[in-house]
Amino acid sequence: MPAIELTNPAALPADWRDILALTKPRVMYLVVFTGLCGLLAAPVMPPLVLGFTAILCIALGAGACGALNQWYEADIDAKMRRTANRPLPAGCMDRQSALHFGVGVAFFSVLLMGLATNWLAAVLLTASILFYVLVYTVWLKPRTAQNIVIGGAAGAFPPLIGWVAATGHMAALPLLLFAIIFLWTPPHFWALSLFVRSDYAAAGIPMLPVVAGVPSTRRHIFIYSLPMAAAAVAPWPLGLAGRTYGISAAVLSFVFVVLAARVMRNRATDPAQMAPEKKLFAYSVFYLFALFAVLVADRWLMA
Repeated sequence: MPAIELTNPAALPADWRDILALTKPRVMYLVVFTGLCGLLAAPVMPPLVLGFTAILCIALGAGACGALNQWYEADIDAKMRRTANRPLPAGCMDRQSALHFGVGVAFFSVLLMGLATNWLAAVLLTASILFYVLVYTVWLKPRTAQNIVIGGAAGAFPPLIGWVAATGHMAALPLLLFAIIFLWTPPHFWALSLFVRSDYAAAGIPMLPVVAGVPSTRRHIFIYSLPMAAAAVAPWPLGLAGRTYGISAAVLSFVFVVLAARVMRNRATDPAQMAPEKKLFAYSVFYLFALFAVLVADRWLMA
């Protein structure tokens, strides 16, 4: 791996804020929330302390992924404005410490999940960590514009893990939740990549706007929003969720598709004129939170 270009080559002693930043806490919030919703939507509830432990393990696994991602991409992060202040490129932590932290937390999260809940949940947690680090970060991201399409599976595991931690087995609903996040990830991330594409170009990352251009990316965002919307509504006609969820999912998804259509119609190439893309990115985060929250509420109403 090429030498890392740190803004401060002599790494300073890391404090708790650097360690927290290494875990990508803003990403972790969504991971933890979807994992919690998967657990709460399950037909049986584990004891409170075991449920808390399961969600803690999901959070630790996500944090380990963030740390290992930053360890591997420290040289890339140093070339991008939005990531240059992360602990490694900013010289606040050395690479070896980040690697040891990531591997240690990953191992602990899997072991604790297996001992506290069941080993199927631990296997799924292991798969999610390995997929994110090895398949997405190491293999896909630097090689193909389809990185986020395939790599989106890594972020789709938490509701499935939460469900399995509670029940010990898989079922149709958590697999649908996996599919929703898998299909949601490309339009969500491509919306972001449109107005920060210069960062990816500078770092040599073949994101879709860099490789295929802005118009093609906008079309892909709209196209992917359609199966995502279908998957989001699917639990209702399949009898896995009630009317409250079905109507809410339809409304939320309709707004998403409308915003994606506005992105597709936008012709601006200047990031300062990409208001539709920024609105879709912000709404996409709200969309997933709202969709999963309504699902849990609906499941509890049906119980």
